[in-house]
Amino acid sequence: MYYDGYHFFGMHLIWWFVWGSMLFWVFATPFYVPGQQKKRGSSFEILRQRFASGQITAIEYQEKKKILEADLAKQH
Repeated sequence: MYYDGYHFFGMHLIWWFVWGSMLFWVFATPFYVPGQQKKRGSSFEILRQRFASGQITAIEYQEKKKILEADLAKQH
């Protein structure tokens, strides 16, 4: 075995890879940050919220829901 200061069969390089992977994992993992602007909901969720708040009637809700379902079916 060769021991040259801080190198031991490439362990120095392996540790850089380990620390780099850990830092990437910490910063790339999505998590909730207080005060962060929330993502917009799906179209169905927005429609449901508008209906629940009374902004649209049941008939408008059903019509718009059918349109959204048709668009979703076209995409798939």
